[in-house]
Formats: sequence, C-alpha cells, structure tokens
Amino acid sequence: MLLIFPFWNIIMREVEMIHDCIIMAGGSGTRLWPASTSLRPKQFLEMPSAAPHGKPGKGQKSFFGAALERALSLAGECADGRVIVVAGKNHINPIIGECAKLEERERKRLVLIPEPLARNTAPAIACALVYLNHFTGGRDRNVLVLTSDHVISPPGTFKIDAKTAAAMAQGSKLAVFGIPPERPETGFGYIEAAGALPFPDSQGQRKYRSEVFSVASFREKPDLKTARKFIKTKKFYWNSGMFAFSSKFMLAEFLAGAPEVINPFMELWAPGEHPCRSKKGLKILEGNGKLEAAYLKTKTISFDYAIAEKCRSTVMVRAGFSWNDVGSWDEYARLAEHTMSLVYGTGRSVETCFVDSDIPVALCGVEDLIVVLRSGKDGGPPALLISKKGETQRVKEIVEMIKASGKTELL
Repeated sequence: MLLIFPFWNIIMREVEMIHDCIIMAGGSGTRLWPASTSLRPKQFLEMPSAAPHGKPGKGQKSFFGAALERALSLAGECADGRVIVVAGKNHINPIIGECAKLEERERKRLVLIPEPLARNTAPAIACALVYLNHFTGGRDRNVLVLTSDHVISPPGTFKIDAKTAAAMAQGSKLAVFGIPPERPETGFGYIEAAGALPFPDSQGQRKYRSEVFSVASFREKPDLKTARKFIKTKKFYWNSGMFAFSSKFMLAEFLAGAPEVINPFMELWAPGEHPCRSKKGLKILEGNGKLEAAYLKTKTISFDYAIAEKCRSTVMVRAGFSWNDVGSWDEYARLAEHTMSLVYGTGRSVETCFVDSDIPVALCGVEDLIVVLRSGKDGGPPALLISKKGETQRVKEIVEMIKASGKTELL
C-alpha cells in the first residue's frame, strides 16, 4: 500500500492539473470609452487602483497582465504547460511589451496568435486548440480558457476552482464557471444549474472543495423582469465566459457540432513543422498567408453558440472566487474607491466625483460625476466623458452615436 498510495496521488494530481491555458485577449471594450479604444482596448488598461486622491497609481497591473499571471500560475505546474494568447494582430505589440517583462522561463511557455480578422470566440479557441494539438503531437491535455478583462480574486480560490474544472473535464465534459449573482443583471448571460454532483477524493470518502452542478440550460442576456425571476429561483448563475475541457474531447465537439468553424484550421501545419517565429523571447504564430486564409473561411460565431449551448456533457463549477467584468465606469469607480488622477476641487467635488485623466483636472461646485479624460498624448484620440454617477451604462449609446456620425477615429 505504501507504494500504491503515492502513485495514486500522482495520478490524481495529473487529473486535476491544468496543462495549458488559452487567454482570449480580443475585443474593443467600448463600455470604458474614452480610456478604452481600438488602439488600446480595455484589457490593456490598468485595473482599478486604491491609490488615494491626488496620487496617481503607478505600476498597477493591467487587466491582461492579471489574466496572464493567473494562466502562468496554473500552466506553470505542468512541465510543458503552454499559455496561448489570442488577440487581434493590431494588439500584438502591446502584448509583446507586457510579456517581455516576464522571466525567461515564463516567456518560454507563451505562444501569441495574431488574429488577422475578428471572428468572435469560437474560431479563436478552435485555432488555439488546433495549434496545441499540433504542438503536443495529439496528446490529450486539460485546457482552461480565460478572459483577459475581468477582475478575479483571490488567486488561491480561483486555482482551486480551476483544478476542480480540470478534474471534471477529464470525464469528457465541458466545465463552465457560474458566478453566484449579486443582483438582477441584464448585461450577462446566465447558466441554469440542475442537481449537485459529488466529487470524491481518491478514497471516495469526501467531496472536493468546489461545488459542481449539472447544467440544465444556458440563457441569453435577459430583460430586467426575467433577470429578477432568475434570481428568485436561486438556480441561475452569471456566465463568466471561462471554460475547461480536455483537448481531445473539445476537438471532437468542434468536428461534430461546428466543423465549419474548425476545419479551416485543421490543415494549417504539416507534421513536424514549427510554425512560430521569435521576438523578444516570445513565440508568435506565423501567418504566411495560411492563417488569414483560414480566418476568411471560418465562421463568425461565439463559443457559447457554437459549442457550449449544444454540448450535452456540461457541468458548472460554482465560483468560490470573486468576479467582476467591470462593465461600466460606475463599476470601475466603485472598485477603485479613489480617483487615480491629479484632481483639485472645491466643496465636496473631490469627495463625490471620480476622475480618470492623464492630465490634471479641476472641479468646482459639482458632485456625483464621473469624468474620464484622454488628452491624446499617448497617441490615441483626445476625448472627454462627463457622466452623472449611475448613468455610465449609457456610454454604449454614445459609442453608437459616434459610429453613426462617421467619427470612428474617436473609437
């Protein structure tokens, strides 16, 4: 027994291990305009800081930097673990800039995929999955798909939930993460949970630390009345947009349920071919025209529509970690607690207003405002947003007005 028990523990650790991570770093993040633009979208902004008034935050992690840290902490436990970053080709340089700061051993784990065209999340995941299958010679791997623009804490709890998802994925299942809802929210999709699933340890005597449920359905973003009904049932969770699966299982799911998405990527590389170039110690997937041709042939569709909503072997890990998608300036201001900019004000201006600006701002006799100013000195378009607190969800309306006016250079 002394010889068998350690061997069994090794097997269990392998089952619970995340081998590779895929970071989805695309998207424009227009809800945080004008700080977030097509040149520097939300994922590259600094995460909310708790710096006090008048003392701009320095050295804060970006949303992407925090996601990268999460991915490396998990893939780093596997000897040949990889972190695949999928982003628009116009954003590869800022990603290289962030990744170049990493230690050499961490940079060696990274592969950057510059998407030549925006095709939503299903093609991005399919391309990364095909590359991983090519790189590993078809070995089965536990893969975790991460978002790049959310706030997640604490790291230890997230790691526990991720390993739970990996263990469940080993049973040919798609594991999704459900966020316990804090309010009736119309901006998120929902997961309807069914019965709880036990997860025994190697002795079969206790449950694993994270709660796992079977999935009854996925629901699209509801109206407020429907969202309130969801909350009352206590069966619905916010869909975090993160997934775990075994690579062989997911390849089979794509080929069976969404062949038009994955087939264009299947013949990109010949056996033994090394399709990456190197820059600053980072591997970058070479296009050579093949990648663009594959993206032109694939279908524009989300992973939820293409795979998750069709998959009959889906389980939900109830998130024990805190999660926030920071979907508005109101939410950003709440998390930041204090302005990060140099602000002067009279009366209660500084106390009640939130300012995010790259130049000093003065406030006189105003209250409960959110002010976001970009001067253009970073190369982006100069723009100013002034909003009453509680109204910043309407920034999306402003973005649509700008598009309609033809002034898309502001975005």
